[in-house]
Amino acid sequence: MFRFQTGGESHGPALTAIIEGLPAGLVVDLAEVNLQLKRRQGGYGRGARQQIESDTVEVLSGIRFGRAMGGPISLVVRNRDFENWRDRMSVEPVASETAPIVEARPGHADFAGMLKYGTDDLRNILERSSARNTTSIVAVGAVCRCLLSACGIRVMSHVAVLGGIEVALGPAPDYRAAEQRAEQSPVRVAESEAEARIIALIDDAGARGDTLGGVFEVVATGCPPGLGSHVHWDRRLDSRLAAALMGIQAIKGVELGMGFGVAFRPGSQVHDEVFHNEASGFSRTTNNAGGVEGGMTNGEPLVVRAAMKPLSTLKAPLRSVNMQTREAVTAHFERSDVCAVPAAGVIGEAMVGIVLAEAVIEKFGGDSIDELLRNYRAYLAAISERGYQSAG
Repeated sequence: MFRFQTGGESHGPALTAIIEGLPAGLVVDLAEVNLQLKRRQGGYGRGARQQIESDTVEVLSGIRFGRAMGGPISLVVRNRDFENWRDRMSVEPVASETAPIVEARPGHADFAGMLKYGTDDLRNILERSSARNTTSIVAVGAVCRCLLSACGIRVMSHVAVLGGIEVALGPAPDYRAAEQRAEQSPVRVAESEAEARIIALIDDAGARGDTLGGVFEVVATGCPPGLGSHVHWDRRLDSRLAAALMGIQAIKGVELGMGFGVAFRPGSQVHDEVFHNEASGFSRTTNNAGGVEGGMTNGEPLVVRAAMKPLSTLKAPLRSVNMQTREAVTAHFERSDVCAVPAAGVIGEAMVGIVLAEAVIEKFGGDSIDELLRNYRAYLAAISERGYQSAG
């Protein structure tokens, strides 16, 4: 069974992750993990924290000579900024504790978290609820990419909307070209005219002490038909993807394929017709389903979008209440980004990669990577006899 757990606080000593269930012999490329960590820290509109940290992964267990051993893989990313927070984040009791933070930020975990956990200091809530903790998710996702790559599955993302400015790829997108353009863009968009407008919008929001949200799109190509299941609600791949993406801080909506657009069209303009010929096998002329039908991948590119709200910490703080005295105050301000949608796309890639890796292990099993790949190739051979031809 594939599973993972993360730990750590935003200003604590380190962020950690333990991954279990990856097949023995899997080649784990640590350079790839560090590349994904670097991508998470990029994007126009990020704050000063990204200049302090330079995230790299340490492996404490589970990998030998670059290959998974079959046991739990333990990962650590050190917080360099912890040196500036030793007194405020001390594990041991201190003679004089720092003053509590009591000005809850609207839209953040502060208010509900302080009431739920019975604390008078929102520091105890913000440290774990901070998006800094997505570093661990990206590290796990990067390890999962190594498994997906062995199966010919590739995951990419781009920003589809930022601050209300839309960036459409068109009806028959070239995802590889879009990925290359997005990776060269400071706001990770695939269109230069929109890029310039978005950068100007971020600058304007920053000058006003405001923040911006948007939508990122994650695409996975090379997925064979049959990942996930129609049998139970919690085995449906679309429900698992939605849960994973909604688990990212600040994500308020998720849709696959046409998503909410299906509510505005008749079925004849929604469902993707199926064709077949001996030369190319099954084919579709549209992908409104986003590569998932009945809770399972159908062989088309998996396309999922997530909407990120503007960040809750504003340089021009919103009105709030002192959680101790109940007096009117302005919300707490701590170092913040103007916009983190480009980075959120990288985190979204990681979450989609984790879900797909779990589904691959679930479907093809095997204690070793060789066994898993034998099962995978046998499955492709079996469905090819039924008329399916892999795009890869």
